[in-house]
Amino acid sequence: MTIQRADTKQKILRAAYELFYRQGISRVSVDAIAARAGVTKRTVYYHFASKDEIAGGVLDVQHLLLMQQFEGWVGGVSGGVTEILSALFDKLEAWSERPDWLGSGFSRIAAELADMPGHPARQAAKRHKGAVEAWLAERLGDAGAVAPEQLARQVMVLIEGAMGLALIHNDRGYITAAGHAARSVAQVNTPTG
Repeated sequence: MTIQRADTKQKILRAAYELFYRQGISRVSVDAIAARAGVTKRTVYYHFASKDEIAGGVLDVQHLLLMQQFEGWVGGVSGGVTEILSALFDKLEAWSERPDWLGSGFSRIAAELADMPGHPARQAAKRHKGAVEAWLAERLGDAGAVAPEQLARQVMVLIEGAMGLALIHNDRGYITAAGHAARSVAQVNTPTG
């Protein structure tokens, strides 16, 4: 693929992400994606067979970016499990305070496509959430958690629940509460002395 074609494909994916994140997949047309990207609809279909394929591609790109972001959030944290979880939830809180915050695009898309388990975007969301959980388990295990996979799953439940409730109630305090709960759960899962 030439550089120009790759740039055009990335421009389409960026435009689609911006629209999908704000409006959801079902409310965004290929015409809107083309207009936002500054290309023709024909160009969009040259690079992607369908809007569903675009959605899957968008989430695959976002997955890579978000894994880097998570690593940046806690990768340099020294200390134990509690310090890692504190850093993670502090960063989630800061992220949620941005005026354009709408929670996890992966979670929102998975909910939008709940009746379509085979949809490329739903599959991308599943892969992403699984990778985040596995990454978190590895970090927690390295920090001394006794059952890192179990703790990572519990933390994921807290993260997802907190983001959902923060959106529903427009109250970021749910993320703060989830951070406190995560640290409490971590104390049970971390050896003493």
